Amino acid sequence: MSYFVYRTHYEGPLSKRVRHLPDATVLDWFRRGWAAVVGDGRWDATAWIQTELGGDVYGLHTLFERAREHGLPAPNSWQELRDLLREHLYFEGDLRVDEHSVRVHTDDDEVELPYFFFDDTLVAARPDAVAYLLHDDWPLPDAPEAPPPDGEGMTHAVLLTFYDSDSICWQPPFVFPGVRLPDLAAHLRATTPGLKEWPGELLVLRALVAPEDDDLGPALGRCNHWPSYEASTPEIAGGHHAAHEFAMRVLRNGEPDNGRDPGRTLLRSGTHLAQMSIHMHGFFGHQQWFLFDDVWAGQNEDLAGSLLRYATDWDPFDPGSR
Repeated sequence: MSYFVYRTHYEGPLSKRVRHLPDATVLDWFRRGWAAVVGDGRWDATAWIQTELGGDVYGLHTLFERAREHGLPAPNSWQELRDLLREHLYFEGDLRVDEHSVRVHTDDDEVELPYFFFDDTLVAARPDAVAYLLHDDWPLPDAPEAPPPDGEGMTHAVLLTFYDSDSICWQPPFVFPGVRLPDLAAHLRATTPGLKEWPGELLVLRALVAPEDDDLGPALGRCNHWPSYEASTPEIAGGHHAAHEFAMRVLRNGEPDNGRDPGRTLLRSGTHLAQMSIHMHGFFGHQQWFLFDDVWAGQNEDLAGSLLRYATDWDPFDPGSR
């Protein structure tokens, strides 16, 4: 079996499309496309791609269209496929091809749109890369109740957000050392130094944690109604009492911007994982917030590692990514 994943902000709560393909290798899928589109012309390239991959994939049709236009023979090896892709595929970023995968980074002048073909061999060899990449439904699994390990622990904040065309991996994961998720609400209330280095979303989250909140769920619910994450609000970076009062005034007096629909947001707050797919734009759809601690990561090692890679590097199979 082989797989296709499209990181597209236009689609679904997780902003990606995942397809399981019947072909044993990536090369087999492209050869099947050659037979359908180029060989006997039963399909136009766009229609075949939409049928196979569940919708359009930006620029992918150009390979098959140019192959039919120029009478190009189907590739017989991954090296031949690589050369054909380099010469005839339309993309605006990077192209990486090997025996087990094709990875493309492109954009449509609005947002970045990476996509990936890969096979079972790569899935077996790189579970730390594919676990979140292949996860296609909401929500991520909670951690079973278990005694926490020794030590102070840590919490990761993975914010898959964007506000311009630099829309993939621009915001690296943020770490709260020495605190686990059950204690994060209290930690946010007590924290003042270093706030200028925090992502704006975490500043809003901190400001919207109420004095009585024992967990992040209520504050995440308030974040869903925050009017604009693009506006600069330095008042929320001060002491928590003043920041909270200011943030609640903003919340009472504002309306979400950019065609957002808070009713379409998905939110789930567990003991060691808090997650929100927040509807952020009438056109671009959802963005994802994940906050998880070392307890959840220890029980979901591949999924946690894959999610951190997904937030850090457009190509999770890059051996140099961390």
